[in-house]
Amino acid sequence: MPNPRLLLTIPTFFGTESILAHEVRSLGYETTEVTDGKVTFEGDCEAIALANINIRSGQRVLVKMAQFRATTFEELFVGVNKIAWENFIQKDCAFPVKGSSLKSTLSSVPACTSIVKKAIVKRLSAKYGIEHFEETGPMMRVQFTLMRDMATIYLDTTGEPLYKRGYRAQGVAAPMRETLAFSMIDITRWRGDRPFLDPFCGSGTIPIEAALYAKKIAPGINRTFVSEKWRIMDKSLYQDAREEARENENHEIEPIIFASDIDKNAVALSMENARRAGVDKYIKFSVHDASKVPVFEEKGVIVCNPPYGERLMDNTSCEALYRKIGKHFSQYENAGKYILTSHEGFEECYARVADKKRKLYNGMLKCYLYQYFK
Repeated sequence: MPNPRLLLTIPTFFGTESILAHEVRSLGYETTEVTDGKVTFEGDCEAIALANINIRSGQRVLVKMAQFRATTFEELFVGVNKIAWENFIQKDCAFPVKGSSLKSTLSSVPACTSIVKKAIVKRLSAKYGIEHFEETGPMMRVQFTLMRDMATIYLDTTGEPLYKRGYRAQGVAAPMRETLAFSMIDITRWRGDRPFLDPFCGSGTIPIEAALYAKKIAPGINRTFVSEKWRIMDKSLYQDAREEARENENHEIEPIIFASDIDKNAVALSMENARRAGVDKYIKFSVHDASKVPVFEEKGVIVCNPPYGERLMDNTSCEALYRKIGKHFSQYENAGKYILTSHEGFEECYARVADKKRKLYNGMLKCYLYQYFK
């Protein structure tokens, strides 16, 4: 079976591009472009499997099919129709289309979606000699973006986003995506060799991602991807990638991870999610007010995502909370503190200017990761 050279793009949260680029290089691939919100690299069908199973900070793995200027529907149609869709899409495949448009002449997403679909159907009809496609076979999701009149066309190899690891049966209010949780952990340079604490654990995303990372358990090891059913993908590729990931797991390290929340129901949910992820024995859960969590004396790290005053608490309550944790966290004399919030007055309330700030986006919400190295 042919193994074509492909241009692969992985979207990510703004502010985490360098983390994703490092992950791609760690898989053995050189990046060709690292831009706002995405990383692109050259690979093949094996790279699709490896990236889907191993990447922790990306949203999905896309095959970049084409990029061209389109200011009219005719230009969009012609550009899409030129793509050799028959190399990927067989006559029975399902190929739904979705997309977005920003700062472009072609601003109507429904109209553009219709044009892209028609262009693909026209191309495949000419190749297969049929006019109607049942679309009952393997899923080939087509995505397009129009950005300042540049159209980029993709095929989605992932399906459900990469942040859906499969362990979170349900969440609490304002849950953090697993991909962002990992990125925060990576920024701390914690590798499982020191105590780790999340005193606002919610549904457990941060401590669970920490345990998976320390044990080198691949985030996609227990889920499936739409490209596993693609006919250009040899069936052994995902099987081999999973076997390699299992061989790379770290069975020697025993991370010390503490997780707590003031909400006992959240803690119970965190424990269940950790069990589903297979890392519950590495995390010590407890019910505590974040300003009263027992202090560890070792050199460790605190990583947390407290309420911002956006969806949880109001501003006044958040500011009072920040003052409390600022006082309490000062007792962790040997621990680095990494606190994510969108609240602009955080440092004043916390009563200490951060050693470093990093802009990150939690969904569409601009936040800062306030970093205190001691």
